[in-house]
Amino acid sequence: MAVRAVVFDVGETLLDETRAWSDWADYFGIPRLTFMAGLGAVLARGGEYRDLFELFRPGIDLAATVQSRVDAGEELELTEADLYPDVRPAMSALLEAGYRLAVVGNQPVRTENIFNGLEFPFDFVASSDGWGVAKPDPRFFERVASSFDLPAAEVAYVGDRVDNDVRPAAAAGLCSIFIRRGPWGWIQAGREDPPEAALTINALTELPEKLAALDRQTERATSAR
Repeated sequence: MAVRAVVFDVGETLLDETRAWSDWADYFGIPRLTFMAGLGAVLARGGEYRDLFELFRPGIDLAATVQSRVDAGEELELTEADLYPDVRPAMSALLEAGYRLAVVGNQPVRTENIFNGLEFPFDFVASSDGWGVAKPDPRFFERVASSFDLPAAEVAYVGDRVDNDVRPAAAAGLCSIFIRRGPWGWIQAGREDPPEAALTINALTELPEKLAALDRQTERATSAR
């Protein structure tokens, strides 16, 4: 089946999280290079971002720390200014080509405001907090497809993580697309293309052309049967 809808993950797919990680390094008084290296080491061991905070601040109550920073008037939210520069042109090209679009990732509900403000005609903008289910739970990807009322094979999911995006999306029958950027993308895959991914891209602006080529290939295979 040809792809008719494209769904985007959020962090390091659409939003560059460099500023957010740098702010945390500054808050702890840790050199940014050291903090980023710590993140890489944690991910290489198969850990999660919370392990990074534990590395530098053992026993930290992360939720309480976040709240204290918010109460102090600090701005912790990612904003439209943190969008990767290829986001708008890629989405415009996909819409022009006739694809339906949506955004949903493992994010708090408030992150949805960024994309609701972009004035693109998304079918939906959602979050794991809003849905009450997070990746890599298969129910997350089942809901992605059902939200379009399309067969899973006609929905592409674009993400930077092999473990949270590529593999579970493919296992759920979606067209899984890997974008090689961000710490998770590079550390989990390096220069290798994940075998579960129908496509691997290095920038979102590659997506319209590569997706169209994949659709043509699918159509030829279908007509040859």
